[in-house]
Amino acid sequence: MASVSISQLKMGDKITQDVHTPLGSLLFYKGKVLLQRDLEILQAFLVTQVSVDRPEDYRKMKEIEEAQEATAGDAASPVSASFYEKYDKMVALVKKAFKDALVNEIPMMGLRSQLELLIADISDYNILTFIPRQMKEREYMYHNAVLVALTSYCLAKWQGIQQKELMQVALAGLLHDIGNAKVDPDILFKPSSLTREETEEVRRHTTYGYNLLKNVASLNEGVKRAALQHHEKIDASGYPLGVKANQIHQYAKIVAVADIFHAMTLDRTFKKGQSPYPVLEQLEEESFGKLDAEYVQTFIRKVTQFHHGMIVRLNDGRMGEIVFSDRNHPTRPWVSVNGVIINLVNERSLFIQEILLK
Repeated sequence: MASVSISQLKMGDKITQDVHTPLGSLLFYKGKVLLQRDLEILQAFLVTQVSVDRPEDYRKMKEIEEAQEATAGDAASPVSASFYEKYDKMVALVKKAFKDALVNEIPMMGLRSQLELLIADISDYNILTFIPRQMKEREYMYHNAVLVALTSYCLAKWQGIQQKELMQVALAGLLHDIGNAKVDPDILFKPSSLTREETEEVRRHTTYGYNLLKNVASLNEGVKRAALQHHEKIDASGYPLGVKANQIHQYAKIVAVADIFHAMTLDRTFKKGQSPYPVLEQLEEESFGKLDAEYVQTFIRKVTQFHHGMIVRLNDGRMGEIVFSDRNHPTRPWVSVNGVIINLVNERSLFIQEILLK
């Protein structure tokens, strides 16, 4: 063990004592193996000395880096290997269900059983920071289905929906886009703008989905209506039926919030995902006449609730620590950067690009 100055640290050094920010928040736990981004964080917070153990063979550093990057979500919020395994299996089952929906019955028993196992570890799931370990091209809609299921479950619970209904809400999220199984993949994954006819075909995934689910006895009406109505809007400007707020099922309103958030933050074949904080602000704007304002406000308040001490990267590249959150502006906290407090409410050109540590 040796106390090493920051300038002498290398990727692969193993920390032997917890490291804290000047304000006392935990930066890294004892035992962490440092990656390049970690070295940048230490420098940004003016840490001068770190106690480390050094492996003798630095040829192994690349292997260490790749192994840690394979579990990318743990940088901001530790995610257990068990949760990732259950998540990956859930994605695989959803992918199979989309294929089965065209020729066979949807395998509801298997989907529900795996979803229950995944939700049993819901404490490992952080909506703002969770990143799938791997997401192949053209698998966006399967990952979106699983993430929308988990997020819908959380939002329903925060809204006080009865415990006995929470699994049905999660299933509504999981199956909301099942109708895409009947849409031509060449249209779904078309890199250029869709024609009017193609846009209409994509919109039919809502009615396709409802028809696939309407005779499934294990699903309640809310799950089926969510597949049909998750693109409806409060002001009746949505589709497929253009119904108003009081005609949109509660499950569909919940799924709509979760779906929009993940659609905007997930990487897609032809579009890189956005930072969650600007997306939350866009969701807030959408709540005026488009989405259910109560659900949107609950969602934003809850996902930003544990700000203090978070280590973040701003969109100008600087790293800092969240030191205060104004509940009237939950997406724009105060961030300490090298001892200087930046109030993001006033600095409108800046926003949180990435959460590095929680």
